Amino acid sequence: MKWKKLTVGPVQENTYIIYNNHNEAVVIDPGSEGNRIIQTIESLKVKPLAILLTHAHFDHIGAVDDVRERYNIPLYVHKKEADWLSDTKKNGSKYFGQSILAKPASHILTNTDNTLKIGSFSFEVLTTPGHSPGSVSYYLRSSGAVFSGDALFAGSIGRTDLHGGDQEVLINSIHEKLLNLPEETVVLSGHGPETTIGMEMDSNPFLSGF
Repeated sequence: MKWKKLTVGPVQENTYIIYNNHNEAVVIDPGSEGNRIIQTIESLKVKPLAILLTHAHFDHIGAVDDVRERYNIPLYVHKKEADWLSDTKKNGSKYFGQSILAKPASHILTNTDNTLKIGSFSFEVLTTPGHSPGSVSYYLRSSGAVFSGDALFAGSIGRTDLHGGDQEVLINSIHEKLLNLPEETVVLSGHGPETTIGMEMDSNPFLSGF
């Protein structure tokens, strides 16, 4: 399993293209610059099977329709944020002087942690609310990597001052779902550089005591 990170848009959001030896791919959080994402997919010579959203803030959904319509693939989002795709207040774009929307998702994730199989990919879907009420993280156990969205960053955690945010809930999510992963797990966040669970347990100032 391999992944390609593209940092896109004005707030430098990380979009990930995950792909395997079967030339299958899954796109996580296509946030902006749809043409660039599509060009990268084409250069990798892979076939996208789905788009997965860690959450539905505007900086993570801006290129959803570009990618989905180019490849005619399904979109997955948590049920608590399904309506955010069509609401500029909830997805936050209105407050940044923009109107970023996406068409409805075809697949709705629930509160229950479960395994999501797409092609030969097997993602463990971890509910990690707090940054937003429907935030999820996608754990690839076989690759030792977790795509944490805006829950956990290198040296920081997600902001909680936007619609539905709750810092106590976020800290609990990180502690109960992410810090229980093996310490060598690579954390691939929605912004910034990659890190590991062990590094964040040791040095993240927001997680002192855990």
